[in-house]
Amino acid sequence: MCLEGAAGDLGEMKIIVIGSGGRLGAALMRAYQEGFDVRGFTHSEIDLADCDELEEVLKPLPFDVLINCAAMTNVDLCEEQREPAFEVNAIAPELLAHICADKGAKLIHFSTDYVFDGKKKTPYVEDDPAEPLSIYGESKREGEENVLFVSEQHLVVRVSWVFGPDRPSFIDNIIARAKENPEVTAVTDKFSTPTYTEDIASALPQFFSNGVGGLLHFANQGQCSWQEYAQFALETCAAEGVPLKTTAVGPLKLSEMQNFLAQRPAYTVLSTERFTEITGQTPRPWRDAVSEYIGNKYAKK
Repeated sequence: MCLEGAAGDLGEMKIIVIGSGGRLGAALMRAYQEGFDVRGFTHSEIDLADCDELEEVLKPLPFDVLINCAAMTNVDLCEEQREPAFEVNAIAPELLAHICADKGAKLIHFSTDYVFDGKKKTPYVEDDPAEPLSIYGESKREGEENVLFVSEQHLVVRVSWVFGPDRPSFIDNIIARAKENPEVTAVTDKFSTPTYTEDIASALPQFFSNGVGGLLHFANQGQCSWQEYAQFALETCAAEGVPLKTTAVGPLKLSEMQNFLAQRPAYTVLSTERFTEITGQTPRPWRDAVSEYIGNKYAKK
């Protein structure tokens, strides 16, 4: 990772990561601990629902960039707990944006593909209308708007289907099920793109001091359904010698998921054209990222 930027040695920058115990936050902490002066806060150390605590902890600290990876992400729980969802996903990011603006620091706030209604058939660009179907999506959209209303110099990064080694996600649940059961199923009519936390961590530092703000999409390249994602993961495991009871993933329809309380958008593939225009880089294909992940986490055991 190159730490030389337009503003000088990025390694001298002070970085704060909110949500450092989560899947993405932990990956950022691991990636940046040697190259930056980075400090992380877990949920037990700082509660986004407590605005007084946020101010008390963060205002005295010197920092150049604050990365907010924390959120209330349980889509169905958000339907039942609307007020806490908006406190964490919308109100807290606005406060973080003000704290950063007052310090002349940059906020990088992570959002989600679930701000879209899924009615498009081509990848969503940053300028497409955000019309969420769920309380989770609504709260995240409001968080985006609040952050950028405070300052257009802040950066809101939308990601999709995030996976990584620090906390189990869809891919880990599928592999665990295939190790124990001869039959595994996954939804075949919902499409987006898996995004590897290691790739997010590698891409992010170039935005610490380059002045880019607003909305930005980042995901690995390509698209797939949950079933395709699961099928590729199990085939890769089998090729790596990971013991499984099945490598076949049966199809389910999104409409069959009776345990879903919140409505899910059917298509939320994110276009990364703006990212490529700004950086000159193209994220690697999702299959390459998934293969690396499985090789590192499962094949070496």
